[in-house]
Amino acid sequence: MVRDPFAEGTEPELTTVLEALCDDDCREIAETVESAMTASELSEACDVPLSTTYRKLDTMTEATLLEESIEIRADGRHTSRYRLAFEEVLLSIDEDRRFELTITRPARTADERLASLWSEVKEGL
Repeated sequence: MVRDPFAEGTEPELTTVLEALCDDDCREIAETVESAMTASELSEACDVPLSTTYRKLDTMTEATLLEESIEIRADGRHTSRYRLAFEEVLLSIDEDRRFELTITRPARTADERLASLWSEVKEGL
């Protein structure tokens, strides 16, 4: 399932983000991912077993720290590609001493916004 960290109402739970950020492999992936990379590319670049990489990618997409997209290939096979879905993660405490999580997202291109809109339209059909 492809998760869209930019969609309204997809703000993750604080604990979900903290668990991802506390994980050494997840932080390594975040430091390594360039543009859009496959799980295999990230596994190799981070020197993490592929099965572990898939689990970490799932953790990070659940925390909306990575954006997952599907690449359709001419041979009919498809693959997921991952890229960073944040510029900054801030943890603060408000005046009532509750933790607040703020995730700053990168600006989306017109093509990305259109693709997201089209995806929402298709779900409504």
